[in-house]
Amino acid sequence: MTCSTVFVAVIVSLPFLSIMATNPPSTCPCSDQSLCDPVTRKPAKEVFVFSVGGKNWKKYDWSKVTSIVMFNDYDAELMCYAHSKQVKVLLKGDFPVANLTDIKARENWLLDKLRKAADWHMDGINLDIEQPINDSSIQQKLLTDLVEQTTKAFHVQNPHSQVTYDVAWSPDCIDGRCYNYKAIADAVDFVFVMSYDEQSQIFGPCIGMANSPYNKTVKGVEKYLEMGIPANKLVLGVPWYGYNYPCLNVTEHDVCYIPKVPFRGANCSDAAGKQKDYSEINRLIQNSTTGRKWNDEYKAPYFNYKDSKQVYQVWYDDPQSLKLRYDYAESKKLLGVGMWHADALDYSDDKMAQKQTKEMWDALPHQSHGVTLE
Repeated sequence: MTCSTVFVAVIVSLPFLSIMATNPPSTCPCSDQSLCDPVTRKPAKEVFVFSVGGKNWKKYDWSKVTSIVMFNDYDAELMCYAHSKQVKVLLKGDFPVANLTDIKARENWLLDKLRKAADWHMDGINLDIEQPINDSSIQQKLLTDLVEQTTKAFHVQNPHSQVTYDVAWSPDCIDGRCYNYKAIADAVDFVFVMSYDEQSQIFGPCIGMANSPYNKTVKGVEKYLEMGIPANKLVLGVPWYGYNYPCLNVTEHDVCYIPKVPFRGANCSDAAGKQKDYSEINRLIQNSTTGRKWNDEYKAPYFNYKDSKQVYQVWYDDPQSLKLRYDYAESKKLLGVGMWHADALDYSDDKMAQKQTKEMWDALPHQSHGVTLE
């Protein structure tokens, strides 16, 4: 199979789409032309990686990666390198839910994604549609239709393609996202459970808390399983970042009261804080007034620090807390794990940074070598 014959886009007849689109093969940018062929390997376990741009990917631990999403700009060099490691490379796919009733808009969007996948020698698409939709609304059904149509079209264009969907940490209408999660999971190859930003809606006291508290993460995954979504269609996504909260007051038991910032029906939210990559957090902790502390309920680390104006509390995840979540995914026989995002680490030549970055990659499970062809 050569790159000149692989990506000829053929659109299957769909409820709203019944045209043929022929994409002439684009020039392969790889020095080895076979690297533009689709990846046919299907690993027994997934390590699903988001890359947000730049050249940090050159320092990823590629012995761990099975799929990578180019979340921002296309990088031909990354595609060629990932394919040399038999790693699937995916487009990012977003679509405004306000346009779901527009048949032509959906048709044009899907055609555009198929053409890009063909031109760029990509292995599929990761659907990241996170806008609010009311339960039992027409948008809910139309979103499911779009997901089903996208999966069918990509699989026709490239039988080895992979279509995935990013879902909230729980199916309980988180942030107003009342989707038909079971139907979406049935349609795609697997879903990536975004088990982070779990304080986007704080309905209790307005306090700083873990980004991915273990108890809430487990509860969310269990609800997906209870819906009848097979474990081998769930990838547990974890955060390689945390939140830096300004404290209005800190109690003797280290409870940090945060400003009230409403979000989608909740009086308080993690928007009161600022997202900080793991690399930034490791710099902040050097000025900590408490040192690294551990919350056993959330199974997550945190620390306090202060500047000339006030006290801050930082909640984050590190190799110890992440390993507990990876072990949980393994215990439930989930398809795998992944993170948002791989560029949150410090890939500089600083010795301490190199150690911290290696520890984060080392905590991930190794790829299973029991692989098959799709």
